[in-house]
Amino acid sequence: MARDYYEILGVSRNASDEELKKAYRKIAMKYHPDKNPGNKQAEEKFKETAEAYSVLTDSEKRRTYDQFGHDGLKSRGFSNAAGFGGGSGFDPFDIFREVFGGGFGGFEDFFSGGTGSRTRSGSRSGSDLKIQLALTLEEINTGVTKKVKIKRMNVCTACNGSGSKLGTSRITCPVCHGSGEIREMTRSLFGQMVNVRPCSNCQGEGSIAEQRCSSCGGDGKVRGIKEISVQVPSGVSAGNYLTMRDEGNAGIRKSPRGNLIVIFDEKPHDIFIRNEDDVFVNLHITIAEAVLGTDLEIPTLNGRVRLVIPPGTQSGKMLRLRQKGIHHLHHSGKGDQIVRIKVDIPVNSSSQEKKLYRELIDIEQKREGKFSRFSKIE
Repeated sequence: MARDYYEILGVSRNASDEELKKAYRKIAMKYHPDKNPGNKQAEEKFKETAEAYSVLTDSEKRRTYDQFGHDGLKSRGFSNAAGFGGGSGFDPFDIFREVFGGGFGGFEDFFSGGTGSRTRSGSRSGSDLKIQLALTLEEINTGVTKKVKIKRMNVCTACNGSGSKLGTSRITCPVCHGSGEIREMTRSLFGQMVNVRPCSNCQGEGSIAEQRCSSCGGDGKVRGIKEISVQVPSGVSAGNYLTMRDEGNAGIRKSPRGNLIVIFDEKPHDIFIRNEDDVFVNLHITIAEAVLGTDLEIPTLNGRVRLVIPPGTQSGKMLRLRQKGIHHLHHSGKGDQIVRIKVDIPVNSSSQEKKLYRELIDIEQKREGKFSRFSKIE
């Protein structure tokens, strides 16, 4: 029996598109096949999550599903809701790339074995490297170039990647006899079975060094460090990633390098909280400022600006500063800055302040009948 789509994403039935997107991003990152190589269960969860997201973010499909469930989707001809096979044309990786910004300036395949890695020729290519790069909100807002040092495997210069001592050559592997594979035959209740695995003596190459290079031990690669400049566009989010082609480990016998996957993270800010491309901040004011109103200079990610606090502003009031948030990643413009007013109640008042408050109470009590002290909880 097919699982409920809302249950798969872990959201309520009245979840907004933004809530659906957040839930999908979290689950898809966890179960992406390239983060769980060979794990069929994770792959199925990844496909299941993409299917749920594709249905619930389509208004017509969601309306049909809410009324009639999975059977309703099938009867209406929504073939992708019935699964990922049968020539439906549904590709969960397309959903993943769409949600995660695939194809934008290198925001393509985060994981080794992603769509880009599949097209690399042969298994001799170097492996991918993954690093995390923490960014401040200021750096995210403007974009930045960061220099990072990575440890990676380089081609051995002593043997030019051959693995052989200079003046010697490579010979056929005596274990696999040049095939690069070891075949092991076993018998079971189901008959004779053949298990094929790469030859551990030659690492599947079919040949070995007649005399190994003393610098790399016959591997053809040595460890090294390289400083790389990472161009971070403005507006990235935690979990976004950048694929830097051919900056990973060197391949076997000078085969192409792997890729460097730079996964972005956000450093906590001292005063700002980010929500998508909007930023939130609390502004503390006094009772007098709340009653009379005031004009204050406040910080934003784009410099300091003046904010007018209207007279009679209540604690919890939200004031919006248009275009003072973070640059949008995929299009022009910025988010907003939301300023939440917090009216501070003094704890230790001076005698003069207490006197003024008592006078204020006397004034307020004379007009007590003009307002109600109680109201219904909403």
